[in-house]
Amino acid sequence: MLTRDGAVLVVVDVQGKLARLMHEAEALFDALSRLIRGARVLEVPVVATEQNPAGLGPTIEELAPLLPGPVIPKMAFSCCGEPAFEKSLEATGRRQVLLAGIETHICVYQTARDLLSRGREVHVVADGVSSRTAGNRAVGLEKMRAAGAEVTSVETALFEMLAVAEGSAFKEILRIVR
Repeated sequence: MLTRDGAVLVVVDVQGKLARLMHEAEALFDALSRLIRGARVLEVPVVATEQNPAGLGPTIEELAPLLPGPVIPKMAFSCCGEPAFEKSLEATGRRQVLLAGIETHICVYQTARDLLSRGREVHVVADGVSSRTAGNRAVGLEKMRAAGAEVTSVETALFEMLAVAEGSAFKEILRIVR
């Protein structure tokens, strides 16, 4: 199970016009917003990337203000192809990676495969990933699960990391998921 002191949230390439073309884009943006806000309440580090930002544009305005620290630009589909990402991930000291973003069957999938091959525990947030088509999203999720990734949801992940139904963090998470 995910733990708040063992997990890091990685948000992959939710940027520009491409993000607006995702299957069920508005539901995706809402899920990602709840996930990022919940991670911050639980003090789970957040690492975000942008694929070719000069070509695809910046992270969407719905999410950019929620992201702590600078977003890591990359050209490789896998986040692991960017040394700055690897360095940022290592700096967290966390082994569990909660993975969200776009596109499920390309950048998210290739990142998951690389993280798994490096011995990380990967939890893909099913309602926090998308592709331009539902079919490609399904293929990406299926391939990640077959490779050894766990598939979860925003609420499941947040409540796993919360672990107890008490305290100020619990109350804040309830406000976020409702």
